Amino acid sequence: MSSAIPWWEGSSKLMSEIVDRVKRAIKAPSAQSPVQQAGGFTLPEWAPGFLFFLAVVFTLCFVARLGLDTSVRLFTAGEIATQDVAADQSLQIEDVEATTRRRDQVAEAQPPVFDVSPLPFEALAKSVEDIIGAARAATAEDLEKLRWQVAENLNTDIGPDIIEVWRQDDFKALMQKDVLPWLKQNYEPGVVSSVSVFTPYKNGILLRELPSKMETLRVETRDIKDIKQIKDDLEHMLKVSLNKPFRQRKAVYSLVYPLIAPSMTLNQETTQARKAEIARAVEPLYYIIKKGEIIVRQGERVGPIQQLKLQSLYSHRKGPYNLLRATGLFGMCLMFLAVLYVSLERAGIKRVRSTDWVFLGVVLLIFGMLAKVGDMVTLPGGGGLPEATRSIYFAYSLPIAGAAGILALFFPKRLCIFTSLILSFLAANMVYGGIGAFCYYFVGSMIYVYLIKRSETRSQLLKSVFPLLAALCVMWCSVNLMDLNDPSVAGAGLAFVALSAFLSLLAVVGIAPIMELIFGYTSRFRLMELLNLEQPLLQELMVKAPGTYHHSLIVSNMVEAGARAIGANPLLAKVAALYHDIGKLKNPHYFIENISCKENRHNKLAPSMSALILISHVKKGIELAREHRLGQAITDLIGQHHGTTLIAYFYHKAKELAEAKGDDPIREADYRYPGPKPQSKEAGLILLADAIEASSRTLVDPTPSRIKGHIQNIVRKIYTEGELDDSQLTLKDLTLLSDTFQRILTGIFHQRIEYPSAKSPEKNGKTREETACAVDPKAAEHAA
Repeated sequence: MSSAIPWWEGSSKLMSEIVDRVKRAIKAPSAQSPVQQAGGFTLPEWAPGFLFFLAVVFTLCFVARLGLDTSVRLFTAGEIATQDVAADQSLQIEDVEATTRRRDQVAEAQPPVFDVSPLPFEALAKSVEDIIGAARAATAEDLEKLRWQVAENLNTDIGPDIIEVWRQDDFKALMQKDVLPWLKQNYEPGVVSSVSVFTPYKNGILLRELPSKMETLRVETRDIKDIKQIKDDLEHMLKVSLNKPFRQRKAVYSLVYPLIAPSMTLNQETTQARKAEIARAVEPLYYIIKKGEIIVRQGERVGPIQQLKLQSLYSHRKGPYNLLRATGLFGMCLMFLAVLYVSLERAGIKRVRSTDWVFLGVVLLIFGMLAKVGDMVTLPGGGGLPEATRSIYFAYSLPIAGAAGILALFFPKRLCIFTSLILSFLAANMVYGGIGAFCYYFVGSMIYVYLIKRSETRSQLLKSVFPLLAALCVMWCSVNLMDLNDPSVAGAGLAFVALSAFLSLLAVVGIAPIMELIFGYTSRFRLMELLNLEQPLLQELMVKAPGTYHHSLIVSNMVEAGARAIGANPLLAKVAALYHDIGKLKNPHYFIENISCKENRHNKLAPSMSALILISHVKKGIELAREHRLGQAITDLIGQHHGTTLIAYFYHKAKELAEAKGDDPIREADYRYPGPKPQSKEAGLILLADAIEASSRTLVDPTPSRIKGHIQNIVRKIYTEGELDDSQLTLKDLTLLSDTFQRILTGIFHQRIEYPSAKSPEKNGKTREETACAVDPKAAEHAA
């Protein structure tokens, strides 16, 4: 911004400081300065637009759950339906009978649990040892009493002859060495009371060893012995294998047979608990109701299952609104915005201006309401399409990708991605399309963002509809295989998918220019138009300020090459560089590139006035950019192309004059551009290229090594002064830019063959400024 010649010179230091602050505030109102509200509360500049965006998101979340009360008609089983009843939403209804049957089948297939315990054998072995010990220790008078006690305990008849055998040493040895070890070996796999207990269990049994509780699945149970088999095998072992006499065998049978007990028993409690647990794990079986499905037709007799479906639809009918679900949707959208904030970082999110948030909100509102209105319109019957597929076809014909394409014309990819994510999420909820519709919308939007970003001409924009159509067809077929699994629906739906692609193209072609006009944005295609050197503003610059025009051409080439090297926007940077000095059209003869040495008007002006004239070209450039509707992006770059750099030549000249006259020290702030500092890579690029190109005019004998050193000095000076702090340029970017600028300037200052008749315009090493008898304020300022 320009300012008047300081009239407060000689006033107090305090007053000077106050006026200086006011002056700087008027000169350079920051793009991110707070907005003062009533009561002294301040809001950031972007806050009003962001609040509007949040209001739009909340409205769409509320509208997404706003349903039509279709008044589902109830009919009971056996009744004749008086009208068609179609499902207004997708539902799952549990089939209780089928679920119960399935759970019973699974429970019956669960193997029973049999506990295998070592206690029965241990009790048998202890009883045998106790009885033999008692018999051997008893006296002749106690034998009869012992016999009756043992017979009572064993519940069998014990004769005196058997007691006599028990008292013999060879019987004790037989039991300890042969019978008990054999019984222990046969008890280890488990002994059941009767093999008939396994008859109901066709799928095997689970054997659980006690006390370790280790379980083993036994599918085959034929090799498990019961008590009868144990007795038969014991008899065979004594009779055949050991060839014992009958009297001794009878003594063994009388002692052991009553003590043999099963070691394998069915654990009913554990078995029933396992069956109940496995039954609970069985997923319920459902009747699936699809939105639009005809539940019962007019004149048809209603069956039990149809009655169940009608009752479920009635109980789940949509009311006027569902505030809880709307709140849930809004919370999810807030999380998407939180991820956007984290991904863009604080500096990046602050660059989203209030107008940008309003634009995003308007696009969201237009396409979100389109989804909801269409969904509500297609709920009633008719339309010539099958009822079950009418709403599906509409959902996949929505041009949600067109919204992403509009955003891609004006915003960075990351902002487009997250806005499309929110829109896809809301649209999928509005049409009740589920995860399939969400993926269809979101993937299609991402592909169209990529295609639009790559389109540099309008013909490329028109051709982008074909890859978009191919991608949407793939997504539609994938969703059909995943959810619908209906070939007839998939084939007919391709026409609606094609409609979605072409409506998306129409949205970009038709809506984008209107939004561009209303919000003052500059699309890629508008930039291509501004790049045409036949533009009236560039023509006027060429006629009135040819030196500035030539300088702008060189800077634009440097900036374009630099932008491609560091990944910035080359088209925006090049166009902005062409127009960055249009403010010099107001006073072209005060800039050295447009005048001869005899016309240098700065020689007659005070340094402060010369500085004001140089500073004013930034403000006048902004005014011309707005007057000619160059767009906010280019206007911002024009306002930032000098940052807050110091006009060094006139500052030092004024300082020397003040010291010579003994006046008060001058303020450095009066000789600085108002700013703001570059806020993007493109703005930082233009600042560097402008300074390097202008100061390179001072070079004598510009060899490649001198050009390289000169560029490095300028870049180092600007970086050290902090002019690039907000530009997102990294040290790696500055290295790449230095190499790129050197290559271009070396080509401009290439060596030529000196013709014999040519006379050198410079002698004795005089600089170009000395030869021209004038000072180039722009070049001298950067060369200082």
